[in-house]
Amino acid sequence: MRRRYLWFLTIVALALVASACSSGDSETGDSTTTTEGTVETTTTTTRAPDPEFEGKVLDAGGCDYGGRVEKITAVDEFTVEFDLCSPHPAFLAQIAFGVFGIQPEEHLEATGGAPLDNPVGTGPYVLDEWIRGDSVVYTRNDDYYGTKPAHETAVLKWSTESAGRLLELQSGNADGMTFPGVQDFAVIEGDDSLVLLDKPEPNIFYMGFTNTFEPWNDVNVRKAVALAIDRQRIVDTFYPPGSETASHFTPCSVEFGCEGDSWYDFNVEEAQQLLADAGYPDGFDTTIYYRDVTRGYLPTPGDVAADIQAQLAENLNINAEVQVVESGEFIQTSSAGGYDGIHLLGWTGDYPHITNFLDFHFAETNAQFGDPYPEIYEPLATAAATADPSVAQPLYEEANNAIKDLVPMVAVAHAGSAFAATSAAEGAYAPPWGQVMFNFWDNGTDTLVFVQGNEPISLYCSDETDGESLRACAQVVEALYSYDTEGNVQPQLATGCEPNEDLSVWTCSLRQGVVFHDGSTFDANDVVVSYTAGLDASSPLHTGNSGVFEYYDYLWGLINAEG
Repeated sequence: MRRRYLWFLTIVALALVASACSSGDSETGDSTTTTEGTVETTTTTTRAPDPEFEGKVLDAGGCDYGGRVEKITAVDEFTVEFDLCSPHPAFLAQIAFGVFGIQPEEHLEATGGAPLDNPVGTGPYVLDEWIRGDSVVYTRNDDYYGTKPAHETAVLKWSTESAGRLLELQSGNADGMTFPGVQDFAVIEGDDSLVLLDKPEPNIFYMGFTNTFEPWNDVNVRKAVALAIDRQRIVDTFYPPGSETASHFTPCSVEFGCEGDSWYDFNVEEAQQLLADAGYPDGFDTTIYYRDVTRGYLPTPGDVAADIQAQLAENLNINAEVQVVESGEFIQTSSAGGYDGIHLLGWTGDYPHITNFLDFHFAETNAQFGDPYPEIYEPLATAAATADPSVAQPLYEEANNAIKDLVPMVAVAHAGSAFAATSAAEGAYAPPWGQVMFNFWDNGTDTLVFVQGNEPISLYCSDETDGESLRACAQVVEALYSYDTEGNVQPQLATGCEPNEDLSVWTCSLRQGVVFHDGSTFDANDVVVSYTAGLDASSPLHTGNSGVFEYYDYLWGLINAEG
């Protein structure tokens, strides 16, 4: 555990060194050729900030609103300062998450804070066309400051069935794909024209309950289901090699993830007694909701749903109807705590810190499991503002034990995961954190095609949470930091962000000479306005797709939110 924490601090330290090395007064930046997956910079002119520049400010008016951000200030053209309400040890890892991508202030204003199908970014690709129901087409950004794509066009397609994605790969119609099915691993490994790309992503598949609906308001009912599901059977039957039955919600590879007691063992007799004690000796009727989208944490959603249905009937006499829901509707309804039965969902890590797993799902602001549990969210809130690991450790132990005791969900599996590619695709990779970037792939032709599990919900990812949307956005819109191909945090639109002594103030120096796809020049105001659109619920730009801005809410806390 300690070694992993030191690894994270090393990432932070390296990022700070990069910041210090890049903030000199030289006339030009150095031309750099870097290792695979890192930002390749070209020679750019640097200059002093314009003294006439009028910097924008997002001011929360203090910290009484309960969020993390007190103020974000465009100090000058090339400097942004984040004044936070408490220390933030995961700041760099968090701002590297693509949800916090930067778009031009003019574009956000022109679209009313809802560039749902026309994002403008600084990335290696320019959006050419979103052909609804078919594909997203990108063209190469020839002005990109980093690693330019070898191909002129990239195409993102989708197929909900892993067999359909594999067929596209085998037929030569695609160069890469997400998440082969369990049965596909051996097929890919036995085909010299294909390559299996190990994806060591931390993830979790779980069965969620909403405690505002009966009978899920009774902890004994929730616990009975937790004891009555043979999770090992599910993993052995439906998951690929390298998968494991979850001992905790967060994978043990994430620092502090496995503090506290392990999850319940399979025990049908005890489960039946608990259900009888709760007043349901003969079971009850309910619904299992899921979306038919293949993800790393849930390779065959329909099969798993059917198996859970069978186990509930056999072990607890619970009659569960299985209902498939469209992906976007499913995410929005489950996030709002709208399902009266069991919803099957999961999570793939977005940035390397436990807050990404626990704080999103169990924070006071998250309604997914109904009324939030203070026994869980209170120690999490304290731990998230704690830089000392010896202080944070018992808090995460307390939170994990409360999750087990209160059973807001059943932690089922941490899945082994992979992507696949053709052998001709040089540079093909599958990152543990962040999104696969197509500009690092080279298939030797003018067009690269990649197939994922479903269509994006929108292309304004500040207000999305699904991986399909985030992957589509990442090719166009960049954040202040990013992850390299190995999952390490690195500067992107910032050349570095330096903290004060207690990690409560972070000052970010911005990359100069960067141009958005619409021809406008990137500066500090674009950063402040992009964050304002996500954070300030009273802003006319706080529109988005659903208007929920879940990641901004749980990671930072919305400013001026009603209620």
